Amino acid sequence: MQLTNRNRPDRVPEDAAPQPSGPKPRFYDSRQNYLMFVHSCTEKLVIADCVAQELEHLDPQQPALRFFDAGVGDGTVMSRLLRAMHRRFPRLPFYVVGKEISLEDLRLALDKLPDRFVEHPETVVALTNISYAEAPWLRRSRPQAQKALVWKDVALHGETSADMEQQIQSLMPFLADHWRMKVNPATGALSPETPTVLLLYREAYRFILDRVIPRPTATRADFDLVLASQPFRLKADVQFKAERVLAPLARALRPGGRLIVVQSAGEDPAMEIIRKVWPEEQPFPYSRQDLIRATQAALSGGAARYAFDTLSDEAASIRFEMHVLGSEGDRDATLIGTSALYSAWIAATYVAQIENERVAEQMARPGYLTATREVLAKHGRLWFRDECLVIERVE
Repeated sequence: MQLTNRNRPDRVPEDAAPQPSGPKPRFYDSRQNYLMFVHSCTEKLVIADCVAQELEHLDPQQPALRFFDAGVGDGTVMSRLLRAMHRRFPRLPFYVVGKEISLEDLRLALDKLPDRFVEHPETVVALTNISYAEAPWLRRSRPQAQKALVWKDVALHGETSADMEQQIQSLMPFLADHWRMKVNPATGALSPETPTVLLLYREAYRFILDRVIPRPTATRADFDLVLASQPFRLKADVQFKAERVLAPLARALRPGGRLIVVQSAGEDPAMEIIRKVWPEEQPFPYSRQDLIRATQAALSGGAARYAFDTLSDEAASIRFEMHVLGSEGDRDATLIGTSALYSAWIAATYVAQIENERVAEQMARPGYLTATREVLAKHGRLWFRDECLVIERVE
């Protein structure tokens, strides 16, 4: 899928459908469900391949190609995209910043970095748990909060990926102390107990990377590419998404920089499962057009500096699937194994962000397996649809 649309409109019609509104529901990730979804579905692989197509449209400026990942997760997308960046720009310095609040995900992401530092040694990676509005700049908005920011600078030694891995693994006790989360009891929102920046680069390349390496007192954003893949709860208020996530990320772009936003969209077999169990469920209340209108409003007078690429429906659509092994995906409903049914159910409810309590309630009855079996038998496999939008800074 190609994200770029040469005939994109700069604005969304002002008379477009109004945005839906409603209360902000509470949704909690299940770690087990998340890992099952990540390892049983191709979403991260497909998104990385789609975003890699954008690299040919970038025009990096001195001193580095600058990439911000607004939600590193387990690091699959970031690491695959770094490989694609190396193929496209084999000797250009890379400055990579990633936001991730989960310690478990951070550990998985760090496991994927050692070979990146070996294949592309001109790489600087900064990982942080601070907010979307602050993370691109690695700087807190309030001076007192900035003083409390923990800044860990790690210069990696050695020549092999094993050398890099050993030093990165030695950071785990530090991360266990500094990457803890706290939960807002009223909203369920997560925030870091200790706002932290972890900075990684190779000591042997410090001289070459001197202008790329950020310092606590000297940081900047100016990103060529920003990826925001599933950066917010689907049912969160669209104004909140725009003001707290998308507008700050757009402001972090340099002229010519591109922000790629990906969100779940429904209208797929997974949604058929949801509707069979919860006929009135509306997991995807805000379209990409709603996000664009809200972001334009959040940017206010600065919106004129950006091109808002709504794309055609076909160009904006990203399809990914659940892996199926052997006869597990047989269209004969009697031959679909229980493990495939369970995996498909978990994936469908995870993507739709159904609250754990409601999922558990349905799993106490046999109906959810019947609904899942019917959909898998109908389609032969389970696939999902995301949608994307592109915001480009033009001046």
